[in-house]
Amino acid sequence: MARVLRILGPALLLVAAFVALVAALSFGGGADAPDRLDPGPLVLYGLPIARLVLYTGAALTIGGLLFAVVVLARSKPEYSIALDVAAAGAAVWTIGAAVATFLTFLSVSLLPVTFGPEFGQVFGNYLLNIELGQAWSYATIAPAIVTVLCFGVRNQTALLFVGLFAVTGLVPLALQGHAAGAAGHGNAVSSLGLHLVFASVWVGGLLLLVFLQRIFTRDRLVVVLRRYSTLALVSFVVVGASGAVNGAIRVGSLEALFTTPYGLLVVAKVLALGALGFLGALHRRITIERMSRIGPTAQRLFWRLALAELAVMGIAMGVGAGLARTETPVPQEVPPTATPAMRLTGEPLPPELSPIRYFTEWKFDILWILFCGFLIFFYLAGVWRLHRRGDRWPVYRTVLWVAALVLLFYVTNGAPNVYEQYLFSQHMIAHMLLGMGVPIMLAPAAPITLALRAIQMRTDGSRGPREWILLFVHSTIAKVFSYPVVTAAIFAGSLWVFYYTPVFRYATEDHIGHTLMIVHFLVSGYLFASSLIGVDPAPYKASYPIRLLVLLATMAFHAFFGLALVTGTGLLLADWYGAMGRPWGESAIADQQTGGGVAWSVGEIPTLVLAIALALSWSRSDDKEAKRLDRKADRDDDADLRAYNEMLGRMQKRP
Repeated sequence: MARVLRILGPALLLVAAFVALVAALSFGGGADAPDRLDPGPLVLYGLPIARLVLYTGAALTIGGLLFAVVVLARSKPEYSIALDVAAAGAAVWTIGAAVATFLTFLSVSLLPVTFGPEFGQVFGNYLLNIELGQAWSYATIAPAIVTVLCFGVRNQTALLFVGLFAVTGLVPLALQGHAAGAAGHGNAVSSLGLHLVFASVWVGGLLLLVFLQRIFTRDRLVVVLRRYSTLALVSFVVVGASGAVNGAIRVGSLEALFTTPYGLLVVAKVLALGALGFLGALHRRITIERMSRIGPTAQRLFWRLALAELAVMGIAMGVGAGLARTETPVPQEVPPTATPAMRLTGEPLPPELSPIRYFTEWKFDILWILFCGFLIFFYLAGVWRLHRRGDRWPVYRTVLWVAALVLLFYVTNGAPNVYEQYLFSQHMIAHMLLGMGVPIMLAPAAPITLALRAIQMRTDGSRGPREWILLFVHSTIAKVFSYPVVTAAIFAGSLWVFYYTPVFRYATEDHIGHTLMIVHFLVSGYLFASSLIGVDPAPYKASYPIRLLVLLATMAFHAFFGLALVTGTGLLLADWYGAMGRPWGESAIADQQTGGGVAWSVGEIPTLVLAIALALSWSRSDDKEAKRLDRKADRDDDADLRAYNEMLGRMQKRP
């Protein structure tokens, strides 16, 4: 039975994916030759098949590494098998990416394949100097490196970084195809990237269970399945939400959803996703629970459902690969009559900013919607778990956490996100809120303390979220980041590094750069606030006078930065902010000076809040210390005071 499952499971996935891909290409016209630029049937059919192989290898790699990092125990044979599967998956990924790289070159160059030096020179130039070729080169090299690392690395901490590096191999894929179009580029990249990563977790995890089932006892299988079930549920939510966003961007209207080949393929993928959700619900509510009580009968039912789930996953993967080659109802090219603003940003110029439009203008980003939603959900779930077992959790901490993430949601999806590409002042407002407004509410909410109290401890040798948090809290890097001087240097120094180096251009023009900018502002601000007013456990807690001095110095440095922008006459990114052609609002340089005023004045409000919070914390600390000394004096009859008085008496008696 075990050997049959190991062969039948992947076979069902691949056969179903291949059949669905061919059907999707035929129905959607993805394999039809263009009128003038026909690369040939080898490319038209071979490229989507190669991408399908690539996706399967990526799923095995990411699923295997994730299981090794957060699901399986290092001391058990399951751990080594998972890494071997991940290594094999990375090798398949590399082969699929290499073939896709070559076929993509043929599709854009339309050159016949020859063995002469001219063909090799053109192909080499494509790989090294052309942006598309560079992206595919990285998409091939990254899994090749992961293949070697999976064989050579066995430490779980190191494997965490190997897994993160493996995920970057999917980034070039998220930037290609329909996501490379102008319409909704940012949201398309975010949604496609999320879709690829979490689909890999979902598919790869189930495939890995099939490979591992022969060595699991029934009890061990139930434990691992429950952990995978949580990962699968999160993946289902993310894949469903990101797929819906991507489909909406490309379809455009409800009518096109049911009247165009692309729309009907989207419907087919939605139906497949719904079937997967139904099968997942059966696993969570019926088979896993029955398996722990009944045994072999429920176990056989689970594997039958798992095989059906793999077949449906294959259909979804095949349809998805076919969609990437199908023409979308919404055109993806920038129209010839586009305004300068649309040529720069890919989006039409929004209406003139007014007070009411701070509440009515929205530009949603699925990445940050899901990020904020999951963090609120898991925090509230932790508070509820404490409440059910009779533990108390301060209400103000919950309020601060929810308020911080609501503010983060607004900054990343509301008016600041709409206007920051057009107005430097709005970019600076977003910066101040991300780097100071959100973190000063996150730090006192004590998320690490809540997680350590609410998440169950693992006893089987594996590392769950609680174990990873403890490992980080006691790490050297956490100790370094707990020094206020270090966090202040990162927080304040990055202002100058960001705005006066090419980093600012990258964050403005590139969606991934923009996302990394948000992450940096959040993390640097959170580390700074935590080192001053954080209540979570930390390897080092500076004295309050040191914290106050660091805060005052940072405040002065921050004000100097704002003053430099207010008095500056050179326009940052002149070929961007100065080339928008806005018919409304003040000039670009005046708007930049307004942004400097925001950094100088409005940005000091969170600093003042930090100072007040630090003073209150200092006062409470002094009160606690005084009460501690009073209790000690009551226990030892004021032994310290008596010893001090005796010392003074002896000094007076000396001649």
